[in-house]
Amino acid sequence: MQLKDKKVLVVGLAKTGVACARFLASKGALVTVTDMRNEAALGVQLAELAGRGITRELERHDEATFLASDLIVVSPGVPMDLPQLVAAQRTGVEIISEIELAARFIDVPLAAITGTNGKTTTTTILGAIFKHNGYNTFVGGNIGNPLIELAESRQVLDQVVAEVSSFQLEWITTFRPTVAALLNLSEDHLDRYPNYQAYIDAKLRIFENQTKDDFAVVNRDDPLVWQHAQSLKASLFPFSRRMELAEGIFYKDGVITYRHDGHEECFPTAAIRLQGVHNLENIMAATACALLLGCRPDETFETVLTFEALHHRMEFVREVNGVSYYEDSKATNVGSVEKALESFTDITLIAGGKDKGGAYAPLAPLIRERVRHLVLIGEAAGRMEQELGMLTDTRRADTLEDAVRVSAEITAAGGTVLMSPACSSFDMFRDYEERAQRFIAAVKAL
Repeated sequence: MQLKDKKVLVVGLAKTGVACARFLASKGALVTVTDMRNEAALGVQLAELAGRGITRELERHDEATFLASDLIVVSPGVPMDLPQLVAAQRTGVEIISEIELAARFIDVPLAAITGTNGKTTTTTILGAIFKHNGYNTFVGGNIGNPLIELAESRQVLDQVVAEVSSFQLEWITTFRPTVAALLNLSEDHLDRYPNYQAYIDAKLRIFENQTKDDFAVVNRDDPLVWQHAQSLKASLFPFSRRMELAEGIFYKDGVITYRHDGHEECFPTAAIRLQGVHNLENIMAATACALLLGCRPDETFETVLTFEALHHRMEFVREVNGVSYYEDSKATNVGSVEKALESFTDITLIAGGKDKGGAYAPLAPLIRERVRHLVLIGEAAGRMEQELGMLTDTRRADTLEDAVRVSAEITAAGGTVLMSPACSSFDMFRDYEERAQRFIAAVKAL
């Protein structure tokens, strides 16, 4: 890709935008960056770009600059319907995402993971497996370091593992993973997309440029995923915890079995540290990707056995008076909460936060069956109570600390208090990590 002397506009100056601007400038491009925030708010980012000859347009998006560009690189946080982007697209300006830019400079196998839930855990497990197998591996994308930092660093690698969000897939054109995994689909980001199908379509773009020589690792148990998988060009490789597969990877009677081209590997699961039915799916997806890309079975399973839960994903906090407390602050959508509820019985569920626009009704069967008490907080509490409140004992709390205190009073020994919100955190907290820390502190204060 020839960038020297090209007029390139980078839209959005979060971590990804800064990395793109740096990389493009290093390739001799004439770079302009644009962001709606002011100089004071962007002090750290602008310091990183100082002395590189980069033009800045702050507190505005000038349509003329968009239209005069040879190439526009869009940060993941910028919506596709931004009027200036729409105008530029209409006049034929090439618009790409950061992962598209990075992929054009990556010449080793790429494993890409997407899905509504489980992306980060699966990506992290897969990266650890490759490293344990002796591959020089870069792990990044939607977690850790943007992919473009790999292209910028020019480090010698054998393998790239990337977590990829729907936002990052919106502006791809040639992005082609050797192995792409779609873990699951459930309603999310309906504050960004006009409808659920638009969100699904964005996710499915991970497979768009694959051929029959590539692999699509897909969840056989997710009806939506399996339905859409039937039209893919890549070789399908399903995973399932509900059915035996002739080709694929599945769980049955305490054993994960991998079958591919007449070859079979079996991994007993009893000693795996990572608990929860959702993590069984994450482990199978990561294992499938690793083995399809040449990892050795023994080293692969050694990695899986010793892998610990990531922070804020169904993390055990402590036991008080015979009640176990789990923090699942990363569960910001209904699909993620469903997996958490499947992992316990006799639950006091703390949920609520900023409403993301999806329906809460899919939680109804599990709440009826497994949730003894429902304690609701935040902006979404009213709507959640309307949709779910009649299914179990339901209460409201003004703060997360109140919710923990109420839960401690009403949960009998042997029960589980689970904070799994099904909502984002921005109504009451800076982010899901602050929400997690506040929950942990409240539990420790009991």
